[in-house]
Amino acid sequence: MRIFLLNKKSLAFTIGGFFAIACLTLIFFQVISLKSASVPAQAIYQGNSGQKIVAICVNVDWGEEYLPDMLEKFKKHKVRVTFFVTGHWAEKNPELVKQMNEAGHSIQNHGYKHLHFNQLSSPQIKEQIMKTEKIVEQLTGKKTIYFASPYGEYNNNLISTVNEINYSLIMWSIDTVDWELPSADTIVKRVMNKMHNDAIILMHPTKPTLEALPDLLTQIEKQGYQMQTLDKIIIPSNDSGQDENEKADS
Repeated sequence: MRIFLLNKKSLAFTIGGFFAIACLTLIFFQVISLKSASVPAQAIYQGNSGQKIVAICVNVDWGEEYLPDMLEKFKKHKVRVTFFVTGHWAEKNPELVKQMNEAGHSIQNHGYKHLHFNQLSSPQIKEQIMKTEKIVEQLTGKKTIYFASPYGEYNNNLISTVNEINYSLIMWSIDTVDWELPSADTIVKRVMNKMHNDAIILMHPTKPTLEALPDLLTQIEKQGYQMQTLDKIIIPSNDSGQDENEKADS
């Protein structure tokens, strides 16, 4: 058996080497941790169900004169959509909100007022969302869980603040740009030219949107797509078979 003897110099060198390796390892994992923490949460542009389902999302802060007829078109085609309403609008149109909810549509959060949320502080953002949540819950008995920012604005502060209060920030993958009041035919083409599984289709209550709906809904159906509320295409990573509406009510 060989016995190796280390003198003081060798022993100090060996211990120093192990210490240096330990320090470098610690620094490495700290850097990785910081990088992971600095990655901002993301907005949602489309669903992740992998199914041939799309979600029509209607942002509402005006246009109530078109909504009853839009609801009739959705009913005729057995379509369920998601309405993002401002709290201010919901307060002025409580019966319409109730009608939307009773028809099986999802009522979600568009902030209390149609503001530039990129310019708001985190407390101001929370106040806008939570105020609308209370109004919608009083009218429908359901809490909102999705937030769509007015003007489609977002930044890291908005996304992180929304996530802090357990909301998801919703964008879109197909935009009708109907607020510019294009022709009904243009709206249909804008949607059908980009149609895909799990699409989030953005629209507003406008005259050309209402005129486009019969043809648009028919074409979407002919391509074999179902039109459902957002919670049917956004599947949480920790999903246990309980859908988002059930979670909100629990």
